[in-house]
Amino acid sequence: LNAAPRRAPRQQIRFLPTPAPSGDGALELVPTRVPVLAEHPLVQGPRFRRLKIGAGHRLDVKSSGVFVLGIGHGNKLLTDLYNCHLTKVYTVGGLFGKATDDFSDTGKLIEKTTFDHITREKLERILAVIQGTNHKALLMYSNIDMQTQEAYELAVRGLIRPMDKSPPIITAIRCLQFAPPEFQLEIHCLHETQQYLRKIVHEIGLELKSSAVCTQVRRTRDGVFTLDDALPRTQWDLRSIRDAIRNCRLKVETEIERTLG
Repeated sequence: LNAAPRRAPRQQIRFLPTPAPSGDGALELVPTRVPVLAEHPLVQGPRFRRLKIGAGHRLDVKSSGVFVLGIGHGNKLLTDLYNCHLTKVYTVGGLFGKATDDFSDTGKLIEKTTFDHITREKLERILAVIQGTNHKALLMYSNIDMQTQEAYELAVRGLIRPMDKSPPIITAIRCLQFAPPEFQLEIHCLHETQQYLRKIVHEIGLELKSSAVCTQVRRTRDGVFTLDDALPRTQWDLRSIRDAIRNCRLKVETEIERTLG
């Protein structure tokens, strides 16, 4: 960042002694344009000595996907986004037929079970029950009277959500792929952890009279940010980061204004 080109120092008018045209050795003061030396890089030194970087909603070491960082003033925006309680979206992979101590496919194996009896229809019935139960929790923690005009307006704007701390809440869940023993889910949720999502996969296996482990947790959306906004490792350079900040600023400020007023 400090190696990036800087703006040239400002120019100022100074009256400098200059030999007179008469050539007799006399000096006269002539207005001359010179740079402001106080703004020269060698005088100012590095522009950035400290740079505050904050992390948004965390991802644990077994997860991947959208991970939001705030730089400088962006840390204040991170706090505002946190207070918006926006939905996050995950792609979660599962594997029927075994259970582990940490609900992941890399954990210590506890048991193996059969899964031939599991069909997509049975899985989707379990997902519907999960979504229905969580919808009731969403309404309860939103502290909104659903018979009021306020509730209607919030529903139209998609703003029914807990505005304080609450347990993890799944707002939507569906099956993307079903190829036993493997399956893949899309989960929309609030206030979750990645370990909570792995536990959901484990509990789905139990409800289906089998067992299941989580093979993947990938965040595809974090509030207003999607995978299209994410920078792969090959683009971790100043220009790409600067452009990403510039491109996302408007939609971040718009969402904060829409939610928090």
